[in-house]
Amino acid sequence: MTKIAFLASGVEVAQDAQETLAEMYGNHDPEEADVIVALGGDGFMLQTLHGMQHLDTPVYGMNCGTVGFMMNEYHAEGLIERLSDAEEETIHPLAMRAVTPEGDVHDALALNEVSLLRQGPQVAKLRISVDGRVRMEELVADGALVSTPAGSTAYNYSAHGPIVPIGSEVLALTAMSAFRPRRWRGALLPASAEVRFDVLQHEKRPVMAEADSRNSVRNVLTVVIRSQPDIKHRLLFDPGHGLEERLIREQFV
Repeated sequence: MTKIAFLASGVEVAQDAQETLAEMYGNHDPEEADVIVALGGDGFMLQTLHGMQHLDTPVYGMNCGTVGFMMNEYHAEGLIERLSDAEEETIHPLAMRAVTPEGDVHDALALNEVSLLRQGPQVAKLRISVDGRVRMEELVADGALVSTPAGSTAYNYSAHGPIVPIGSEVLALTAMSAFRPRRWRGALLPASAEVRFDVLQHEKRPVMAEADSRNSVRNVLTVVIRSQPDIKHRLLFDPGHGLEERLIREQFV
């Protein structure tokens, strides 16, 4: 029988679901499981993927939270059959390296996006380089982000960035409330690109960097972002409801 590890967010409905499912199917340690079932919303799915990164174990999410773009519908019955029929998709994270004016280096991984945000009342001024070549001498904005295809419907989409197909091998670079250039909305870059942000006037206009809205680093001087194809996360979806279909469907809502 399939060995399942049930992990749940702290909300009551997810905790209750974990108890019910554990009674029906047993509950194994993630290190010994064939599959991990994450119970919660997209935030908990990201937490689970980050936490289980050291395992090559597929993760099947069931929505017990508010947002469930990366989750399947919750049903207690027939779970073994659903897991057997599930379609697997692989996503790769972004690596963020943020350096402060003091020379401190902070590394983090992001499955959705790496974002730079102004820390105070002054807009940020950023220089953008791609693969070692300066592409924009000065972006004046509230911030900017680099998104994976899997994360393109999250913060990136809220900032009016494009939805990117999963298999496109493309990253989205999106400005947040750009003041100058006024109408610049961002760029689409190959997944192999290395993006570097240099914070201009960092003392007057401090900027913070975040990976997946966590792992915050305040007062950064430079941030370098690149895809990590050697790190993979395996997600399971019910047939016909994978990320590719969801990304397409999202554009016709």
